[in-house]
Amino acid sequence: MIELNTVMLRADNEQDLSRAAELIKSGELVGIPTETVYGLGADGLNVSAVAKIFKAKGRPSDNPLILHISEPSQMEQLCHDIPEKGWLLAKKFWPGPLTMVLPAKPIVPKVTTANLDTVAIRCPKTESTRKLIELAGVPIAAPSANASGKPSTTTAEHVLHDMDGRIAAILDGGACEVGLESTIVDLSGNKPVLLRPGGITPEELLDVLGELEIDKAVLGQIDSDAVVRAPGMKYKHYAPNAEVIIVSGNANDAASYVRRRYNEQTAVLCFDEELSLYEGLNPTSYGSEEDSMSLCAGLFSALRTLDKPEIHTIYARCPSGGGAAYAVRNRLNKAAGFCIVSAKEDTE
Repeated sequence: MIELNTVMLRADNEQDLSRAAELIKSGELVGIPTETVYGLGADGLNVSAVAKIFKAKGRPSDNPLILHISEPSQMEQLCHDIPEKGWLLAKKFWPGPLTMVLPAKPIVPKVTTANLDTVAIRCPKTESTRKLIELAGVPIAAPSANASGKPSTTTAEHVLHDMDGRIAAILDGGACEVGLESTIVDLSGNKPVLLRPGGITPEELLDVLGELEIDKAVLGQIDSDAVVRAPGMKYKHYAPNAEVIIVSGNANDAASYVRRRYNEQTAVLCFDEELSLYEGLNPTSYGSEEDSMSLCAGLFSALRTLDKPEIHTIYARCPSGGGAAYAVRNRLNKAAGFCIVSAKEDTE
């Protein structure tokens, strides 16, 4: 890959936005801010530009991309047979952290959809990003702007760390509000199916849809040869180099479990409320157990902080319950390859 001079631009600067739009139109890659995570943006209808995304990330070609649009009506340019439930979801949650999988029109390249007959569509909440899409005049394909499989990027600095020299520019819009990738719901079949939890919770979707199936990829690891309709379903994702082990059980049992195994190559990822239990172990908190949105916002940044050569094992605490905690649990399970140990069983 030819190394580029990656330029830092500001999302709140009109000239910088225009420059980023020109780069997108010319087939270049730009790191873009959204309320979920930073995306690696390219013209989603330009085959060669989309191919650059896969090359820059080291992303498998059978992992489909999400097309970002500036307003809900643009769905009709890219999708056909949009069900009424799709318009209801758009009215309720767009602009926002929800992606819908719908039948794709021929205008959408197969490289963008990973050779599927469906396409994932989202209208982001971040105003500067919607403005960028308008200026570029094309839907922007944008997976998370991290090296494939690594923790996602929630600041422009994270993007620069992973993509410096690989992309033309990064549009700095500050830290991401949500901090986890969008919720993905598949509306291309007979029943709505949750493919990935995120900032829009299953409970919120049910209020609109009345029914919702949960794809098995949300709950566990699926086969490597499985065909998937959305990003983040098949491969191990969101992971630092260290092995991540989720420790279940009550706080005291978990702390005892970790202390018996702690060494200089070990790290601890826990809730604010549990920091005192790991005194002397230099624990890292990623938010409050009582505030699931703080866990969303802090998870990937914390995993990046712990992504160091000297750390070989990360013992992580994971929230229970529904709502946003469901999405946090999904990401941590993926980062751990669904490796979960019971602290209670170890004490019995």
